[in-house]
Amino acid sequence: MATPTVLVHPRDEIMQTMERIYRYRMTTTSGGNLSIRDDSGDIWISPARVDKGNLTRRDVVCVRPDGTVDGPHPPSSEFPFHQAVYEARPDIQAIVHAHPVALVAFSICRQTPDTRLFHQAHSVCGSIGFAPYALPGSKQLGQNIAATFQQGCDSVILENHGVVVGGESLSHAFQRFEAFEFAGKTIISGRQLGEVRYLTEAQLDQAHNRSVALESFESPRATASEKELRRQLCEFVRRGCRQRLLISTEGSFSARLSDDSFLITPTQQDRESLAVEDIVLVQGDQREGNKKASRAVFAHQAIYRKHPHVQAIVFAHPVNATAFSVTDSVFDARTIPESYVFLRDVRRVPYGVQYLNDGSIAEFVSASSPAAILENDGVLVSGSSVLDAFDRLEVLESTAEAVISARAIGDVSAMPDAVIRELREAFKIE
Repeated sequence: MATPTVLVHPRDEIMQTMERIYRYRMTTTSGGNLSIRDDSGDIWISPARVDKGNLTRRDVVCVRPDGTVDGPHPPSSEFPFHQAVYEARPDIQAIVHAHPVALVAFSICRQTPDTRLFHQAHSVCGSIGFAPYALPGSKQLGQNIAATFQQGCDSVILENHGVVVGGESLSHAFQRFEAFEFAGKTIISGRQLGEVRYLTEAQLDQAHNRSVALESFESPRATASEKELRRQLCEFVRRGCRQRLLISTEGSFSARLSDDSFLITPTQQDRESLAVEDIVLVQGDQREGNKKASRAVFAHQAIYRKHPHVQAIVFAHPVNATAFSVTDSVFDARTIPESYVFLRDVRRVPYGVQYLNDGSIAEFVSASSPAAILENDGVLVSGSSVLDAFDRLEVLESTAEAVISARAIGDVSAMPDAVIRELREAFKIE
């Protein structure tokens, strides 16, 4: 994902990013630290011994190149390793360090998540490394971490500690951190279902090299209906990010505007911070000028063209449902009545179908199968409105989580055919 020019002050950027990490439960009140190195060589860093859930811009500390400190608190006790990484990697301008549960689990097993789980995680996270243990805050820890980054690593697991991720900006580092944590969580959930499947270089290239070129056009003045759909898409994408159904670097959401036009989320923009003007209008084979539509735009277009009843589509990566996509475990919605009524028969899409421009992805969804599992690429959900599609996405993820949790208790018992027939009759399911 491209890194935009940052005009936000480092104090505000650190405060806002820490708030997001804490809200996502990716760190604790006392754990983790963020830093930014600016063009003058000053290092802005979160302070020591300050509640991460209530960090203010005034709390953020600036450490000058001569070692003087500007701020009401001492810098984080982990400042030495931030400084060491910056010295080892001139290209890194921001660092995220935290203790998200999934990556801590890998750190205490002395393993690293394999990001070949998904093309986007592999692309975003960069090179993965592992740094041996040393006392937190010590010079030795800084040397261990810096040495790993110096080898070209971008996302580094710390033995029995947590994770450190570097980037060209704090937003870039956060995107890497989030994608890395997402890969770790998905692997853990997937292993509870069966053997986890990883992508080959050829499969990674297939996703990376897909064509999404559309001619541009000058869009007319937006109608009230279009404005409302833009608002809804932004609202539900933001909600999806905050509920961890979407991540900032992956996933797309669209809504039909007319027979051959729809609105869709853009590519290369943080999903949670989208504004109504960022949403891209697609008409026929053209897209709104000066905007880049999601790279999934042709898949959305194919589904709308084949299925007039579909009014909204979401491609997403909720952890538990995505765990089914990276294993051969079959997802069965016949768990509780709500799950079957909303999801019905969830199909499995072979890897790469959604990247083709031949419209074949549309064959895997229908009125009787409104959702699908995409092998090694999350899920696809369609609906009669933005709300309906989002509701189904929530039900799909909660059902997947319930099934994974149930396997830790005993055998999963699906509802029998007689119950399914009763549900289909009562809810007029064809």
